[in-house]
Amino acid sequence: MSDTPRSPPRYVPTLTEVVPAATIVPDLDLDLAAQPDLPLPEGTGSIQEHVIHRVMERVDALIEQRLTDAVSALVQEHFKALEPRLREEIETVVRQAVSDAVVEELALGGASDL
Repeated sequence: MSDTPRSPPRYVPTLTEVVPAATIVPDLDLDLAAQPDLPLPEGTGSIQEHVIHRVMERVDALIEQRLTDAVSALVQEHFKALEPRLREEIETVVRQAVSDAVVEELALGGASDL
């Protein structure tokens, strides 16, 4: 075998520049609940409070929207279940009111006007 390096074919990409190794950036999206409570440096209390406030604003808005949707769906579902009973009750009340009005009218002698 030959010890002379072979040059690759023209269509094979070759390294033309040496790139330094990337510096490792710490992942900022760590699960904070999994981290032990370490004392924070001075001045970070206000930052922490600000972050908590911002997260709670987002959570509140999300919860409010989801709760509104859930309650709306639940009310709609219950209304559909109650609708036949409500219609039946309304019909009964209307029939009774009309019947009472007719009886009252007949008792007053208004039957000659009908």
